[in-house]
Amino acid sequence: MNTLSYGLLSLLSKDSRTGYELMHHIQPFWPAKHSQIYPLLAQLEQKGYVEFVHVPQSDKPDKKVYSLTANGLKALQEWIGQPTDAPVTRDEFALKVYCIGLVDKDEAKKMLLERENYYLEKKVSYLESFERVKCLSEKPLEELGMQDPMFGNYVLIRKAVLKVEADLTWCKWMKSKLK
Repeated sequence: MNTLSYGLLSLLSKDSRTGYELMHHIQPFWPAKHSQIYPLLAQLEQKGYVEFVHVPQSDKPDKKVYSLTANGLKALQEWIGQPTDAPVTRDEFALKVYCIGLVDKDEAKKMLLERENYYLEKKVSYLESFERVKCLSEKPLEELGMQDPMFGNYVLIRKAVLKVEADLTWCKWMKSKLK
């Protein structure tokens, strides 16, 4: 199985979802398209890792709501224990910064300001997500244990906030280099 298959199982370990919902929820972890998700769900179903129920809809085609099976949970647990590949990074902005000396200071400052604004918007979004998790959690987030259903959401949002704060600090430092 490929990593995206395990990603789908990971999402289903928290809640039953449609293929459409899976496609949207996987995006923060792994960019995937509709054309990738549905064939994988069919394969996972054939292998007995997921099952689905048909949900009739009057104004749209029926939908399938997928759930993780005991075999799927076992496969997911085995995968978690496997070595993890290094993250894949594609960063157009870093490539532009690498040769930033080819443009004048105003163009460089504009580019950095645009990226700083992007990071500020991301930070606001992450903090809103953090508040949602806080509201959904039955106890203070700092007290969540690894087995708590909200733990994964909490630690990943915290990671995202710390990363975007580091990116904002770097933008500020970089702008000071352009003076």
